[in-house]
Amino acid sequence: MTDRRLHPDTLLVHGGTLRSPFGETSEALFLTQGYVYASAEEAEARFLNLSPGYQYSRFSNPTVTMFEERMALFEGAEVARATATGMAAVTAAMLCQVKAGDHVVAAKALFGSCRYVVEDLLPRFGVACTLVDGTDLDQWRAAVRPETVAFFLESPTNPTLELVDIEAVAKIAHDGGARLVVDNVFATPLWQQPLKLGADIVVYSATKHIDGQGRCLGGVVCCSKEFLDTYLQVFIRQTGPSMSPFNAWVLLKGLETLPLRVERQTATAAKVADALAAHPAVTRVIYPGRADHPQAELVKRQMSGGSTMVAFEVTGGKAGAFAVANALEIVKISNNLGDAKSLITHPATTTHQRLSEEARAELGIGPGLLRLSVGLEHPGDLIADLTTALDGIAAERAAAE
Repeated sequence: MTDRRLHPDTLLVHGGTLRSPFGETSEALFLTQGYVYASAEEAEARFLNLSPGYQYSRFSNPTVTMFEERMALFEGAEVARATATGMAAVTAAMLCQVKAGDHVVAAKALFGSCRYVVEDLLPRFGVACTLVDGTDLDQWRAAVRPETVAFFLESPTNPTLELVDIEAVAKIAHDGGARLVVDNVFATPLWQQPLKLGADIVVYSATKHIDGQGRCLGGVVCCSKEFLDTYLQVFIRQTGPSMSPFNAWVLLKGLETLPLRVERQTATAAKVADALAAHPAVTRVIYPGRADHPQAELVKRQMSGGSTMVAFEVTGGKAGAFAVANALEIVKISNNLGDAKSLITHPATTTHQRLSEEARAELGIGPGLLRLSVGLEHPGDLIADLTTALDGIAAERAAAE
């Protein structure tokens, strides 16, 4: 099923399905490392890419192929390649296309591990990096050099849900002869399509919304066939950041329900954001679906929905944030996101702790900031849980005054 005119809901149930001669309804799980050839001549032809078929599951696997094809259809990409984790997808997408002497431009507002790849890892191999304010188009333009080969950004950003104008940045990249890589995890393909906005490569941590139920790790790179053939395929084949067939099977099951989950989580997140904004212990709420988002106009232009994520700042700094997190009963403390269970984390001491205090302050990651991933619980129960926790620090503040 390759008809992209079908709705995403349909593609996510049927897209890319391969059936064995047994005619199974559910996708088959092929737990095998290698494959048998009818003859030595067939093996030779397979390794020369003269005969179609599988060679070794580090290179490709039927279950993983189904996941890759379904993701490509969902994203609107020519092809996709799965990886063991989301960070493996980011690392492969960046490393496969650069060499010593090249230059990369990236937004400062990145997940801590992503920033490590561009700021620390790439320079070790002679690839220079310039970090810019992703919202400032002039900084993107000024950073371009003759040796610039790639731009990298995430939008909305982790954890402050800041947006980058993907279409405008893509044009700057292309004018400078570079490719744009976008981490689209927070928006999901349901609410934002970076390839349609001009991006060249889109990466995901499939661990998040694609699985969405806290079961396994995975990543995926969506791109053109030219990029795959020229850069990515040989990198994955030779370095081995491959996805487990079992994880691919789990992720295929996750894709079937992704629209239902993300739509419900997004609707709940909007209600939660409104409730948080009304609480006296909350000094700031950042949510792409709200009119007071700093880039509300760009949200309307670039995204077709809000997000399952809410960022909010509480009084009392780190102590206040910890008090709120520790008082929650339904919402669990975890650095994961996109799960069926609502999860909260304190970015300054977890996902972004490796950044300096000055770097966190520049990105708006204050000691009182909390990142909330909204799950599938009833919105009323979540609001009550958060309100009770916030009431506690509000009462402490009132007593102190």
